[in-house]
Amino acid sequence: MARVYMETMIQKCVTFSQIKQLQSHFLTAGHFQSSFLRSRLLERCAISPFGDLSFAVKIFRHIPKPLTNDWNAIIRGFAGSSHPSFAFSWYRSMLQRSSSSAMCRVDALTCSFTLKACARALCCSAMVQIHCQISRRGFSADALLCTTLLDAYSKNGDLISALKLFDEMPVRDVASWNALIAGLVAGNRANEALELYKRMEMEGIRRSEVTVVAALGACSHLGDVKEGEKILHGYNKDEKLDHNVIVSNAVIDMYSKCGFVDKAFQVFDQFMGKKSVVTWNTMITGFAVHGEAHRALEIFEKLEHNGIKPDDVSYLAALTACRHAGLVEYGMSIFNNMACNGVEPNMKHYGCVVDLLSRAGRLREAHDIICSMSMVPDPVLWQSLLGAAEIHNNVEMAEIASRKIKEMGVNNDGDFVLLSNVYAAQGRWKDVGLVRNDMESKQVKKVPGISYIEAKGTIHQFHNSDKSHEQWREIYEKIDEIRFKIREDGYVAQTGLVLHDIGEEEKENALCYHSEKLAVAYGLMMIDGADEESPVRVINNPRICGDCHVVFKHISKIYKREIIVRDRVRFHRFKDGSCSCRDFW
Repeated sequence: MARVYMETMIQKCVTFSQIKQLQSHFLTAGHFQSSFLRSRLLERCAISPFGDLSFAVKIFRHIPKPLTNDWNAIIRGFAGSSHPSFAFSWYRSMLQRSSSSAMCRVDALTCSFTLKACARALCCSAMVQIHCQISRRGFSADALLCTTLLDAYSKNGDLISALKLFDEMPVRDVASWNALIAGLVAGNRANEALELYKRMEMEGIRRSEVTVVAALGACSHLGDVKEGEKILHGYNKDEKLDHNVIVSNAVIDMYSKCGFVDKAFQVFDQFMGKKSVVTWNTMITGFAVHGEAHRALEIFEKLEHNGIKPDDVSYLAALTACRHAGLVEYGMSIFNNMACNGVEPNMKHYGCVVDLLSRAGRLREAHDIICSMSMVPDPVLWQSLLGAAEIHNNVEMAEIASRKIKEMGVNNDGDFVLLSNVYAAQGRWKDVGLVRNDMESKQVKKVPGISYIEAKGTIHQFHNSDKSHEQWREIYEKIDEIRFKIREDGYVAQTGLVLHDIGEEEKENALCYHSEKLAVAYGLMMIDGADEESPVRVINNPRICGDCHVVFKHISKIYKREIIVRDRVRFHRFKDGSCSCRDFW
């Protein structure tokens, strides 16, 4: 009875001072020798939000012969702390101690807590060592532990090991499937994630909200709204979507990333439950990347009126809206008000502000903000400045930004290309050659542009001047047709964007077969004669080029077809000869 009473007392502790009082009582009353009560108290101190991990460690240090549960409490505490890698150090110490003491053997819980730490700290080598221990100690039959290991492999990006482990698992529960689907999505293998989801459906395994959220994430990545709606239809048979905030957030995100921001808003507006801050943030971000800054900022301003305190993501979403619409003064006022509302700007907020100022041509102000930061600037900030320097043909600022990027040891192909472009735009071909030589000496390869389009249930991929598609001849014929029609409409090739020392005709030909143009041409082929409401939807991994932007405006007018392009920065919606970005991107 005394043990049950003492365990109840531990559970009733809701402040750190109560934990300390109870620890003192245990010491004076002799209860500290009870390994069960001791480990329970340690765990309460190590993992509860009001506890103190460092104090738990002090208690542990005074235990003459700590047992397995004592070690587990500390390892679990570090696994959930801001220093998860320390959990693995404790795990190794426990392994060393266990060789001389039978009372502190590593068990399945020890491995589980340490694996969770590895997943958070991205410790690949540590994870492999624990996997070996699991096999050696006969824990492989523990389905829960194997799922934790699978999740750790997935989160560390080791999908080969994750897939192998998944195939070898004698028992797979829904959590195992969820971990692998989420890992495939995070590892840019969205097609495989959807195939696994369909396999799960075929095997009759009941999907949880976590499964649906992960699968919708795959659809968001691919821009595959049809598959996303199929998933929703299957889920809605058993669940009410308009009351599940987690799934609704994923649906809003999916519709936004697939180019259907109005459908996303419909889900947001009709949600019957209590919206979380994530719900609001997802909708603000959706409008922001679609260039609908005023709708994004209108929702941002409604946050507090609805009893939701904006967090760092809310401010980032609002700044993104300002950045895509060139609302410099409004964006700066939001940034300056963050600290007043208890939100400390982080690197991403600074990145937005630097990009906002840079693209508005205020390069010196952007430079000064980077130099005034209390934290070490991320290379992305200098890359934003470099990108804007290219847009505004500012050689001096391009050279400053490029030098800073190199000092940070970053060798990104895009940075070399941007500097080369700045020199080429000025006709400084000798400097262009020096940049290319520098790229070659550092063995930096330019990553090719790739565009994706879905047609008749299949995702088609194109790269520049692609001839690998089975219908490439028909696609090239469609390109020739488009060229003829848009010239009649007044199109003039943006040959100044071809930054090579070659003739005008060669430059025009080089522009014709960009990956996004091939994808749009194929899209027009596939929907010729179809309902006028069906837009051509393309996902583009680089930022859309200036010439493609002009061409798509002409196509949308001549072919009376809406074109939606999602590039790495935002959405462009071309309709009746104009773009939603208003030529600011």
